[in-house]
Amino acid sequence: MQPAESSPPEYRGLSDWAEFLDGVAALDATAIPPARDKLREGQQRIADAFRGGAHVDVLVGARSDLVDAVLSNAWQALVDTRNACLVAVGGYGRGELLPHSDIDLLILYRDGCLESVGPALEAFLTYLWDIGLEIGHSVRSPSECAEQAAGDITIMTNLMESRTLAGDPALFAAMRAATSAEHIWSSADFFTAKVEEQSARHARYDETAYKLEPNAKESPGGLRDIQTIAWVAKRQFSTQTLDGLVDYGFLSAREFTELKRGQAFLWRVRFALHTLTDRAEDRLLFDHQIQIAQMLGYEDKENSLAVEQLMQRYYRNIKALTALNDILLQLFSEAILHQGESERAKPINDRFQSRHGFIEVTSDDVFAKTPSALLEIFYLMQTRPRLTGIRAHTLRLMRAERHRIDETFRNSLHCRRLFTEILRQRSGVTRALRRMNRYGVLGRYLPNFGKIIGRMQYDLFHTLTVDEHTLFVIRNLRRLALSRFDHELPFASELMQSLNKPQILLIAGLMHDIAKGRGGDHSELGAVDARAFCENHGISSEDTELVCWLVRQHLLMSMTAQRRDINDVLVVNEFAREVGTRERLDRLFLLTVCDIRATNPNLWNSWKESLLIDLYTSTRRALERGLDDPLDEEELIAETRSAAAALLTRSKVNTPRFKAVWERFEPDYFLRHSPEEIARQTRAIVTHDNDAPLVSLTHIHDQGTTLFVYTRDRDYLFGVTTGVLAQLGLSILDARINSTRDDYTLDTYVVCDEHGGPIDDEYRRQEVEAALMEAIADPAIESIDVTRRASRRSKYFNVPTQIYFSQATERACTVMEVVTADRPGLLSMIGDVFHRFGIVIETAKIATIGERAEDVFFITDQQGEPLSDRDFMKELRRTLTLELD
Repeated sequence: MQPAESSPPEYRGLSDWAEFLDGVAALDATAIPPARDKLREGQQRIADAFRGGAHVDVLVGARSDLVDAVLSNAWQALVDTRNACLVAVGGYGRGELLPHSDIDLLILYRDGCLESVGPALEAFLTYLWDIGLEIGHSVRSPSECAEQAAGDITIMTNLMESRTLAGDPALFAAMRAATSAEHIWSSADFFTAKVEEQSARHARYDETAYKLEPNAKESPGGLRDIQTIAWVAKRQFSTQTLDGLVDYGFLSAREFTELKRGQAFLWRVRFALHTLTDRAEDRLLFDHQIQIAQMLGYEDKENSLAVEQLMQRYYRNIKALTALNDILLQLFSEAILHQGESERAKPINDRFQSRHGFIEVTSDDVFAKTPSALLEIFYLMQTRPRLTGIRAHTLRLMRAERHRIDETFRNSLHCRRLFTEILRQRSGVTRALRRMNRYGVLGRYLPNFGKIIGRMQYDLFHTLTVDEHTLFVIRNLRRLALSRFDHELPFASELMQSLNKPQILLIAGLMHDIAKGRGGDHSELGAVDARAFCENHGISSEDTELVCWLVRQHLLMSMTAQRRDINDVLVVNEFAREVGTRERLDRLFLLTVCDIRATNPNLWNSWKESLLIDLYTSTRRALERGLDDPLDEEELIAETRSAAAALLTRSKVNTPRFKAVWERFEPDYFLRHSPEEIARQTRAIVTHDNDAPLVSLTHIHDQGTTLFVYTRDRDYLFGVTTGVLAQLGLSILDARINSTRDDYTLDTYVVCDEHGGPIDDEYRRQEVEAALMEAIADPAIESIDVTRRASRRSKYFNVPTQIYFSQATERACTVMEVVTADRPGLLSMIGDVFHRFGIVIETAKIATIGERAEDVFFITDQQGEPLSDRDFMKELRRTLTLELD
């Protein structure tokens, strides 16, 4: 590439670009191949300049100028310019074109002259198509423009961003006059419509831009938000560029620089997306993120992948742009909707007052004189619900004075007391913390929290950035404390509302992931941060120990429920000893529920809720009984049998018949199933009077969908069953495999659809049952060909298979853990290998962690003994790894 000085300043980074455009303008407009070649050459030069590091502002302008030269040249040659005018509209009208941005044209014609210019226009548009320019166009008179724009805000917006390329300028002037704010879409109407349009757009993205695959153009904080600001400014102030807002006092020079820097970053991301995909792609999909990071120069570091650095920069960028969007739209609201209104300020205290329902400082030096007011403002809003926001001028002052949140500020007893009071309030905690994070206060007050702002983890499990996830945990905890949300999680809500000092749990929630990305065990490192926070904020030593324990052990309950056999009394007793007290158990349960729900909404379902409740209930009973007097298996089996018998008797099932059935069952069956399940399955067996397989799919509202298979044992049964389920698009959450003394199998699976939902449709239930009965009844079927494909996202993650063996402490079996890439039919593949090796499955705990399957199998040999031959296990590991990888 030539030195930047070889081109005018506006083309710096593109050598001889002005001369190249002169060559384009001099082309014979009737010769298609030369124009096509010049267009391709120009686009390639722009792409090369991007890869060479040229500033993106130059490139988006350069492509617009390239298209200008082609269009103007063709228009002059092919169209009679006396009765028509060629106008660029939309993004092209702004002079901003990325590699695959829409090229939108408006062709204006003089009233009564359409027929005379029609053939020439047709030739012009055909020429553009032939040389490879895909354009969008409309053909209207100035009066038609006004008529259509009056009823459509999108058309109005496009016309505002317009400029003439060629033709009669009087027509363009007539169109602009006819569509001015004096005739249609007054400034107030336009502003209101644009704010509503932005709100609706944000709602489509769940009010957050912090998801794993954001849209750089449409998501909150994206380019569309910047354009919204520009559109309103143009309508109200006739400013053609954003720097005009500095002249009008709506943007400071520093804010304008921040806005332009943010826009340039988003443009670079979009430019890279368009270049990589060769289409108008604005979504930062997993498919592209790693390559985009490479294109933009990011490199892997010890504790941070290049792609994670890119995405953190992205999220922090849109966070800053969101704050600027808030400020500017509020300033516009005051200037446009409340112009001339004078509402007397209502004093709150010496530092703050309210106006129009917004809080504002009493003087511009409040934050400079009293830095603690940077926290106090959030406390005042929290305790005065009628305050709906912060005045834009005050927001600007806050952003300018945030640097005052330093060590002296953080060590101030008054500031610490204010922050603690925010957490202690009965309402508004989540909103206060979200506002503090949005406006850059929370990350400065808690520097380690500042490190996780915008931090993402490149996987499919964590669907939000760490800071957004943390605030969702707080939100979930707060909802449990409010009775109006009792219907969502009744059990957890009742428990939360019985707690003493719920703010202790909020502190644990705030701290539980604060050490993510630092290297090492984030739970242990987070507990250190939690201790420092508690000691600095006057939390008692007893409560401090509780918070630290919760942060250190915040994964304990979910890991136990998902990876251990919680129907085994030894597992429950071990967990109870680890927890130690009812107070810890209550709070750990609530934190676990809220953490899972805030990590990935698709992970939460009624079965997972019932699993955690079962573990909680069993552990509470063990704690109440006393750790020195643990439950034993015989006692639990007797209790379960008694409860199940009572249920069967009440439903008029013949006692001798069901007891005869139970005589065939092994004791383990009564440990692994609830009395309700045992009664339901026993009733089905008693009434099943033929040798065909019994297959029953049952959905229980608060427990999920359970599949029960009762049949004479046969080869490949686990692989065939799981294969059919995979082919039908069902996911398996849990599997319990039991055999009877007379060689029948009692298999229980908890299943859900591919989105984590229940199977409660009658037609779907019959389809699943029929497909399973047909496959199980045919001994010739040894495997199922699962043709369903893995999700688009999952193929971009490399998860090499890892297999670990250990001996179960709770029972005589071997625990085999399989970590591999999730895919349809995975369990069927594993089942086939098990059959070849003579492996018997007792229980399987199935966990899908985003793109990873982390499945745990409790297995024995065919004699019911744990695996002990190391060479055998080595060969089993080798074969499974080959099959799965």
